Amino acid sequence: MNAKRCGGLLLLLLIIMTMPVAWADPSPSGPSAGPPSPGPPSPGPLTPPSGPVPAIGRAWPVGSRPPVLRGWEPPATVYGRGHRGVDLAAAPGAPVRAVAAGRVSFAGRVAGRGVVSVELAGTDLRTTYEPVAATVRKGDEVAAGEQVGTVQPSGSHCTTTCVHWGLRRNEAYLDPLSLLPPWLLGRGPSRLLPVLGVPLP
Repeated sequence: MNAKRCGGLLLLLLIIMTMPVAWADPSPSGPSAGPPSPGPPSPGPLTPPSGPVPAIGRAWPVGSRPPVLRGWEPPATVYGRGHRGVDLAAAPGAPVRAVAAGRVSFAGRVAGRGVVSVELAGTDLRTTYEPVAATVRKGDEVAAGEQVGTVQPSGSHCTTTCVHWGLRRNEAYLDPLSLLPPWLLGRGPSRLLPVLGVPLP
C-alpha cells in the first residue's frame, strides 16, 4: 500500500512538472506534434536562365520587320505580372513562319487558341506562335522561314490582329527578339572601320 501511494505521488509529480511545458507551447507544432509539415513552396524571384540566347533566327514570324505592338516584359516572380513574349502586328490569314530551323513539338489548340511550338535545332530553346491555324503537325521538321500556319482573326489578346511570339528555355521565358541578329532587327550590318595610325604592311 505504501509502495502504491509513493508510485501515485511520483506519477502526480511528473504530471505537474510537465504541465507548464505543455502550457508554454500550445501550438500544434509543439513537442508532441512532430516535425512541421512543409507548406506549398512560395513563388520566389525568377532565376536567370543559363547561357545567352544564340542569334540563330533567319526570318521574322510574320512579314518583314512587323510593328512590335507590345514587347517582352519579364515578370519579377514565377507567377508575377509580365508579358512573356512579344506581340507582332499581322493581318488575318497572313503566313506565320518558323524563325529558325527545328522540329514541331506541338500544333493544336490551347484554351481555344491555335498554338504552334517549334524546338530549335541544336539548342535547348522552344518558340511558340499564337493564335495560329497550324499547317504543320507534331514531329514535322521545319526550315528557317518555312510556313507553320496562318494568323487566326480571333483569339489574340491584342486590341488588333497580332501574333504572340514566345521563347522558352525549359520553363524560363526569354525575349524572343534576342533570337534575331542585328541585320534582321533593322540595326544594320556590322562595318569594319580602318585603324588609323598603324602602318600598312
